[in-house]
Amino acid sequence: MNAIDATDRHIQKDEGPPPSLLAIVLDTNPHAWAHLSSTLPLSTALANILIFINAHLASGNGNEVAVIASHSHKACFLYPPPTPPTPQARHGTPNGDIEMNGVADTKLNGIPDNPNKYRPFATVETAILNNFAKLLDSTKVEHLSATPTTLIGGALSLALSYIAKSTLLHSPVDPSTHEDPLRALADSESTHAQRVPLTSRILIVSVSGDLANQYIPVMNSIFAAQRKRIPIDILKLAGDTVLLQQASDATGGVYMKPERPEGLLQYLMMAFLPDATARRSFVMPSAGGVDFRAACFCHRKVVDIGYVCSVCLSIFCTPSLPNNLCLTCGSYLSLRSATTNPPALIPRKKKKRRRAGGTDSATPAGTPAGSGTPMHA
Repeated sequence: MNAIDATDRHIQKDEGPPPSLLAIVLDTNPHAWAHLSSTLPLSTALANILIFINAHLASGNGNEVAVIASHSHKACFLYPPPTPPTPQARHGTPNGDIEMNGVADTKLNGIPDNPNKYRPFATVETAILNNFAKLLDSTKVEHLSATPTTLIGGALSLALSYIAKSTLLHSPVDPSTHEDPLRALADSESTHAQRVPLTSRILIVSVSGDLANQYIPVMNSIFAAQRKRIPIDILKLAGDTVLLQQASDATGGVYMKPERPEGLLQYLMMAFLPDATARRSFVMPSAGGVDFRAACFCHRKVVDIGYVCSVCLSIFCTPSLPNNLCLTCGSYLSLRSATTNPPALIPRKKKKRRRAGGTDSATPAGTPAGSGTPMHA
């Protein structure tokens, strides 16, 4: 009878998949997108990414998304908006417009009133397009001529910070209270309070080639994501970066470099839509052979043999440093042994091959194995 009249509803638990947070880092480097304009324009790529975001939000009622632009001179949020609405706009407006699903009416936010589109989808699309237009308007010629690369390290830092904040907000701590959230979270863990799990992942849509000048901040972000068990997925539309391959391999993410970038939507829907919970039941693509070489701190070049500082573990491609001082920590390095006795690669010893019969290749050939005496009935 308890199951019929729902008396035991207080002990029922939601057995569905946990909410998933997807943080998308979109590489908006104008130099790289100019080379892809003939096959995949930036406007088409952004439209495909919006469809992918809608599919992610439709996969679960509690799913969330964050979009971060990695531009040539800065990294900024496209969604959620950098400036949150005022408290007056959250509960009501002077014109009487009441908030619906976390967003006020069309007159306040400028969202087109389309009855054929789901309102949360329109909210996300409008915010991303408006903030992306503001980013392009704020880009000047001086910003493009300063550097041809993108600030992927700052975008990863913003993504990790947003994921950490969302994890705290999904804890049983009441955000309306004025208590310290970290202390309240520790108290809730000590009382064994049930927390709402949140699976998070980062997707980097990259088009830039060389990222060696950001080796240190990107590696710090990779180590932080690895510690927090946040997979970093890589969709490489152009160029080839060893650093991003290492990021995907270290965090257990998906690395894919499509041969036809114009099929962006198909790659997104088939390879990057399943979250960490659903990937346990799928065979996900991998990067294959990953190059684990490091980049030197002096010239930002990938090296096979380098010289490591004994204090801060910085890597240099040459022992001839100015005043024999480390460029990172300023420690004095004694490089006399490195200049007089340069490192040499020791060749590996060749092992003797064994034949099928168990004899070495240097010994005379024995009886071939596998050719047994035929048996007759």
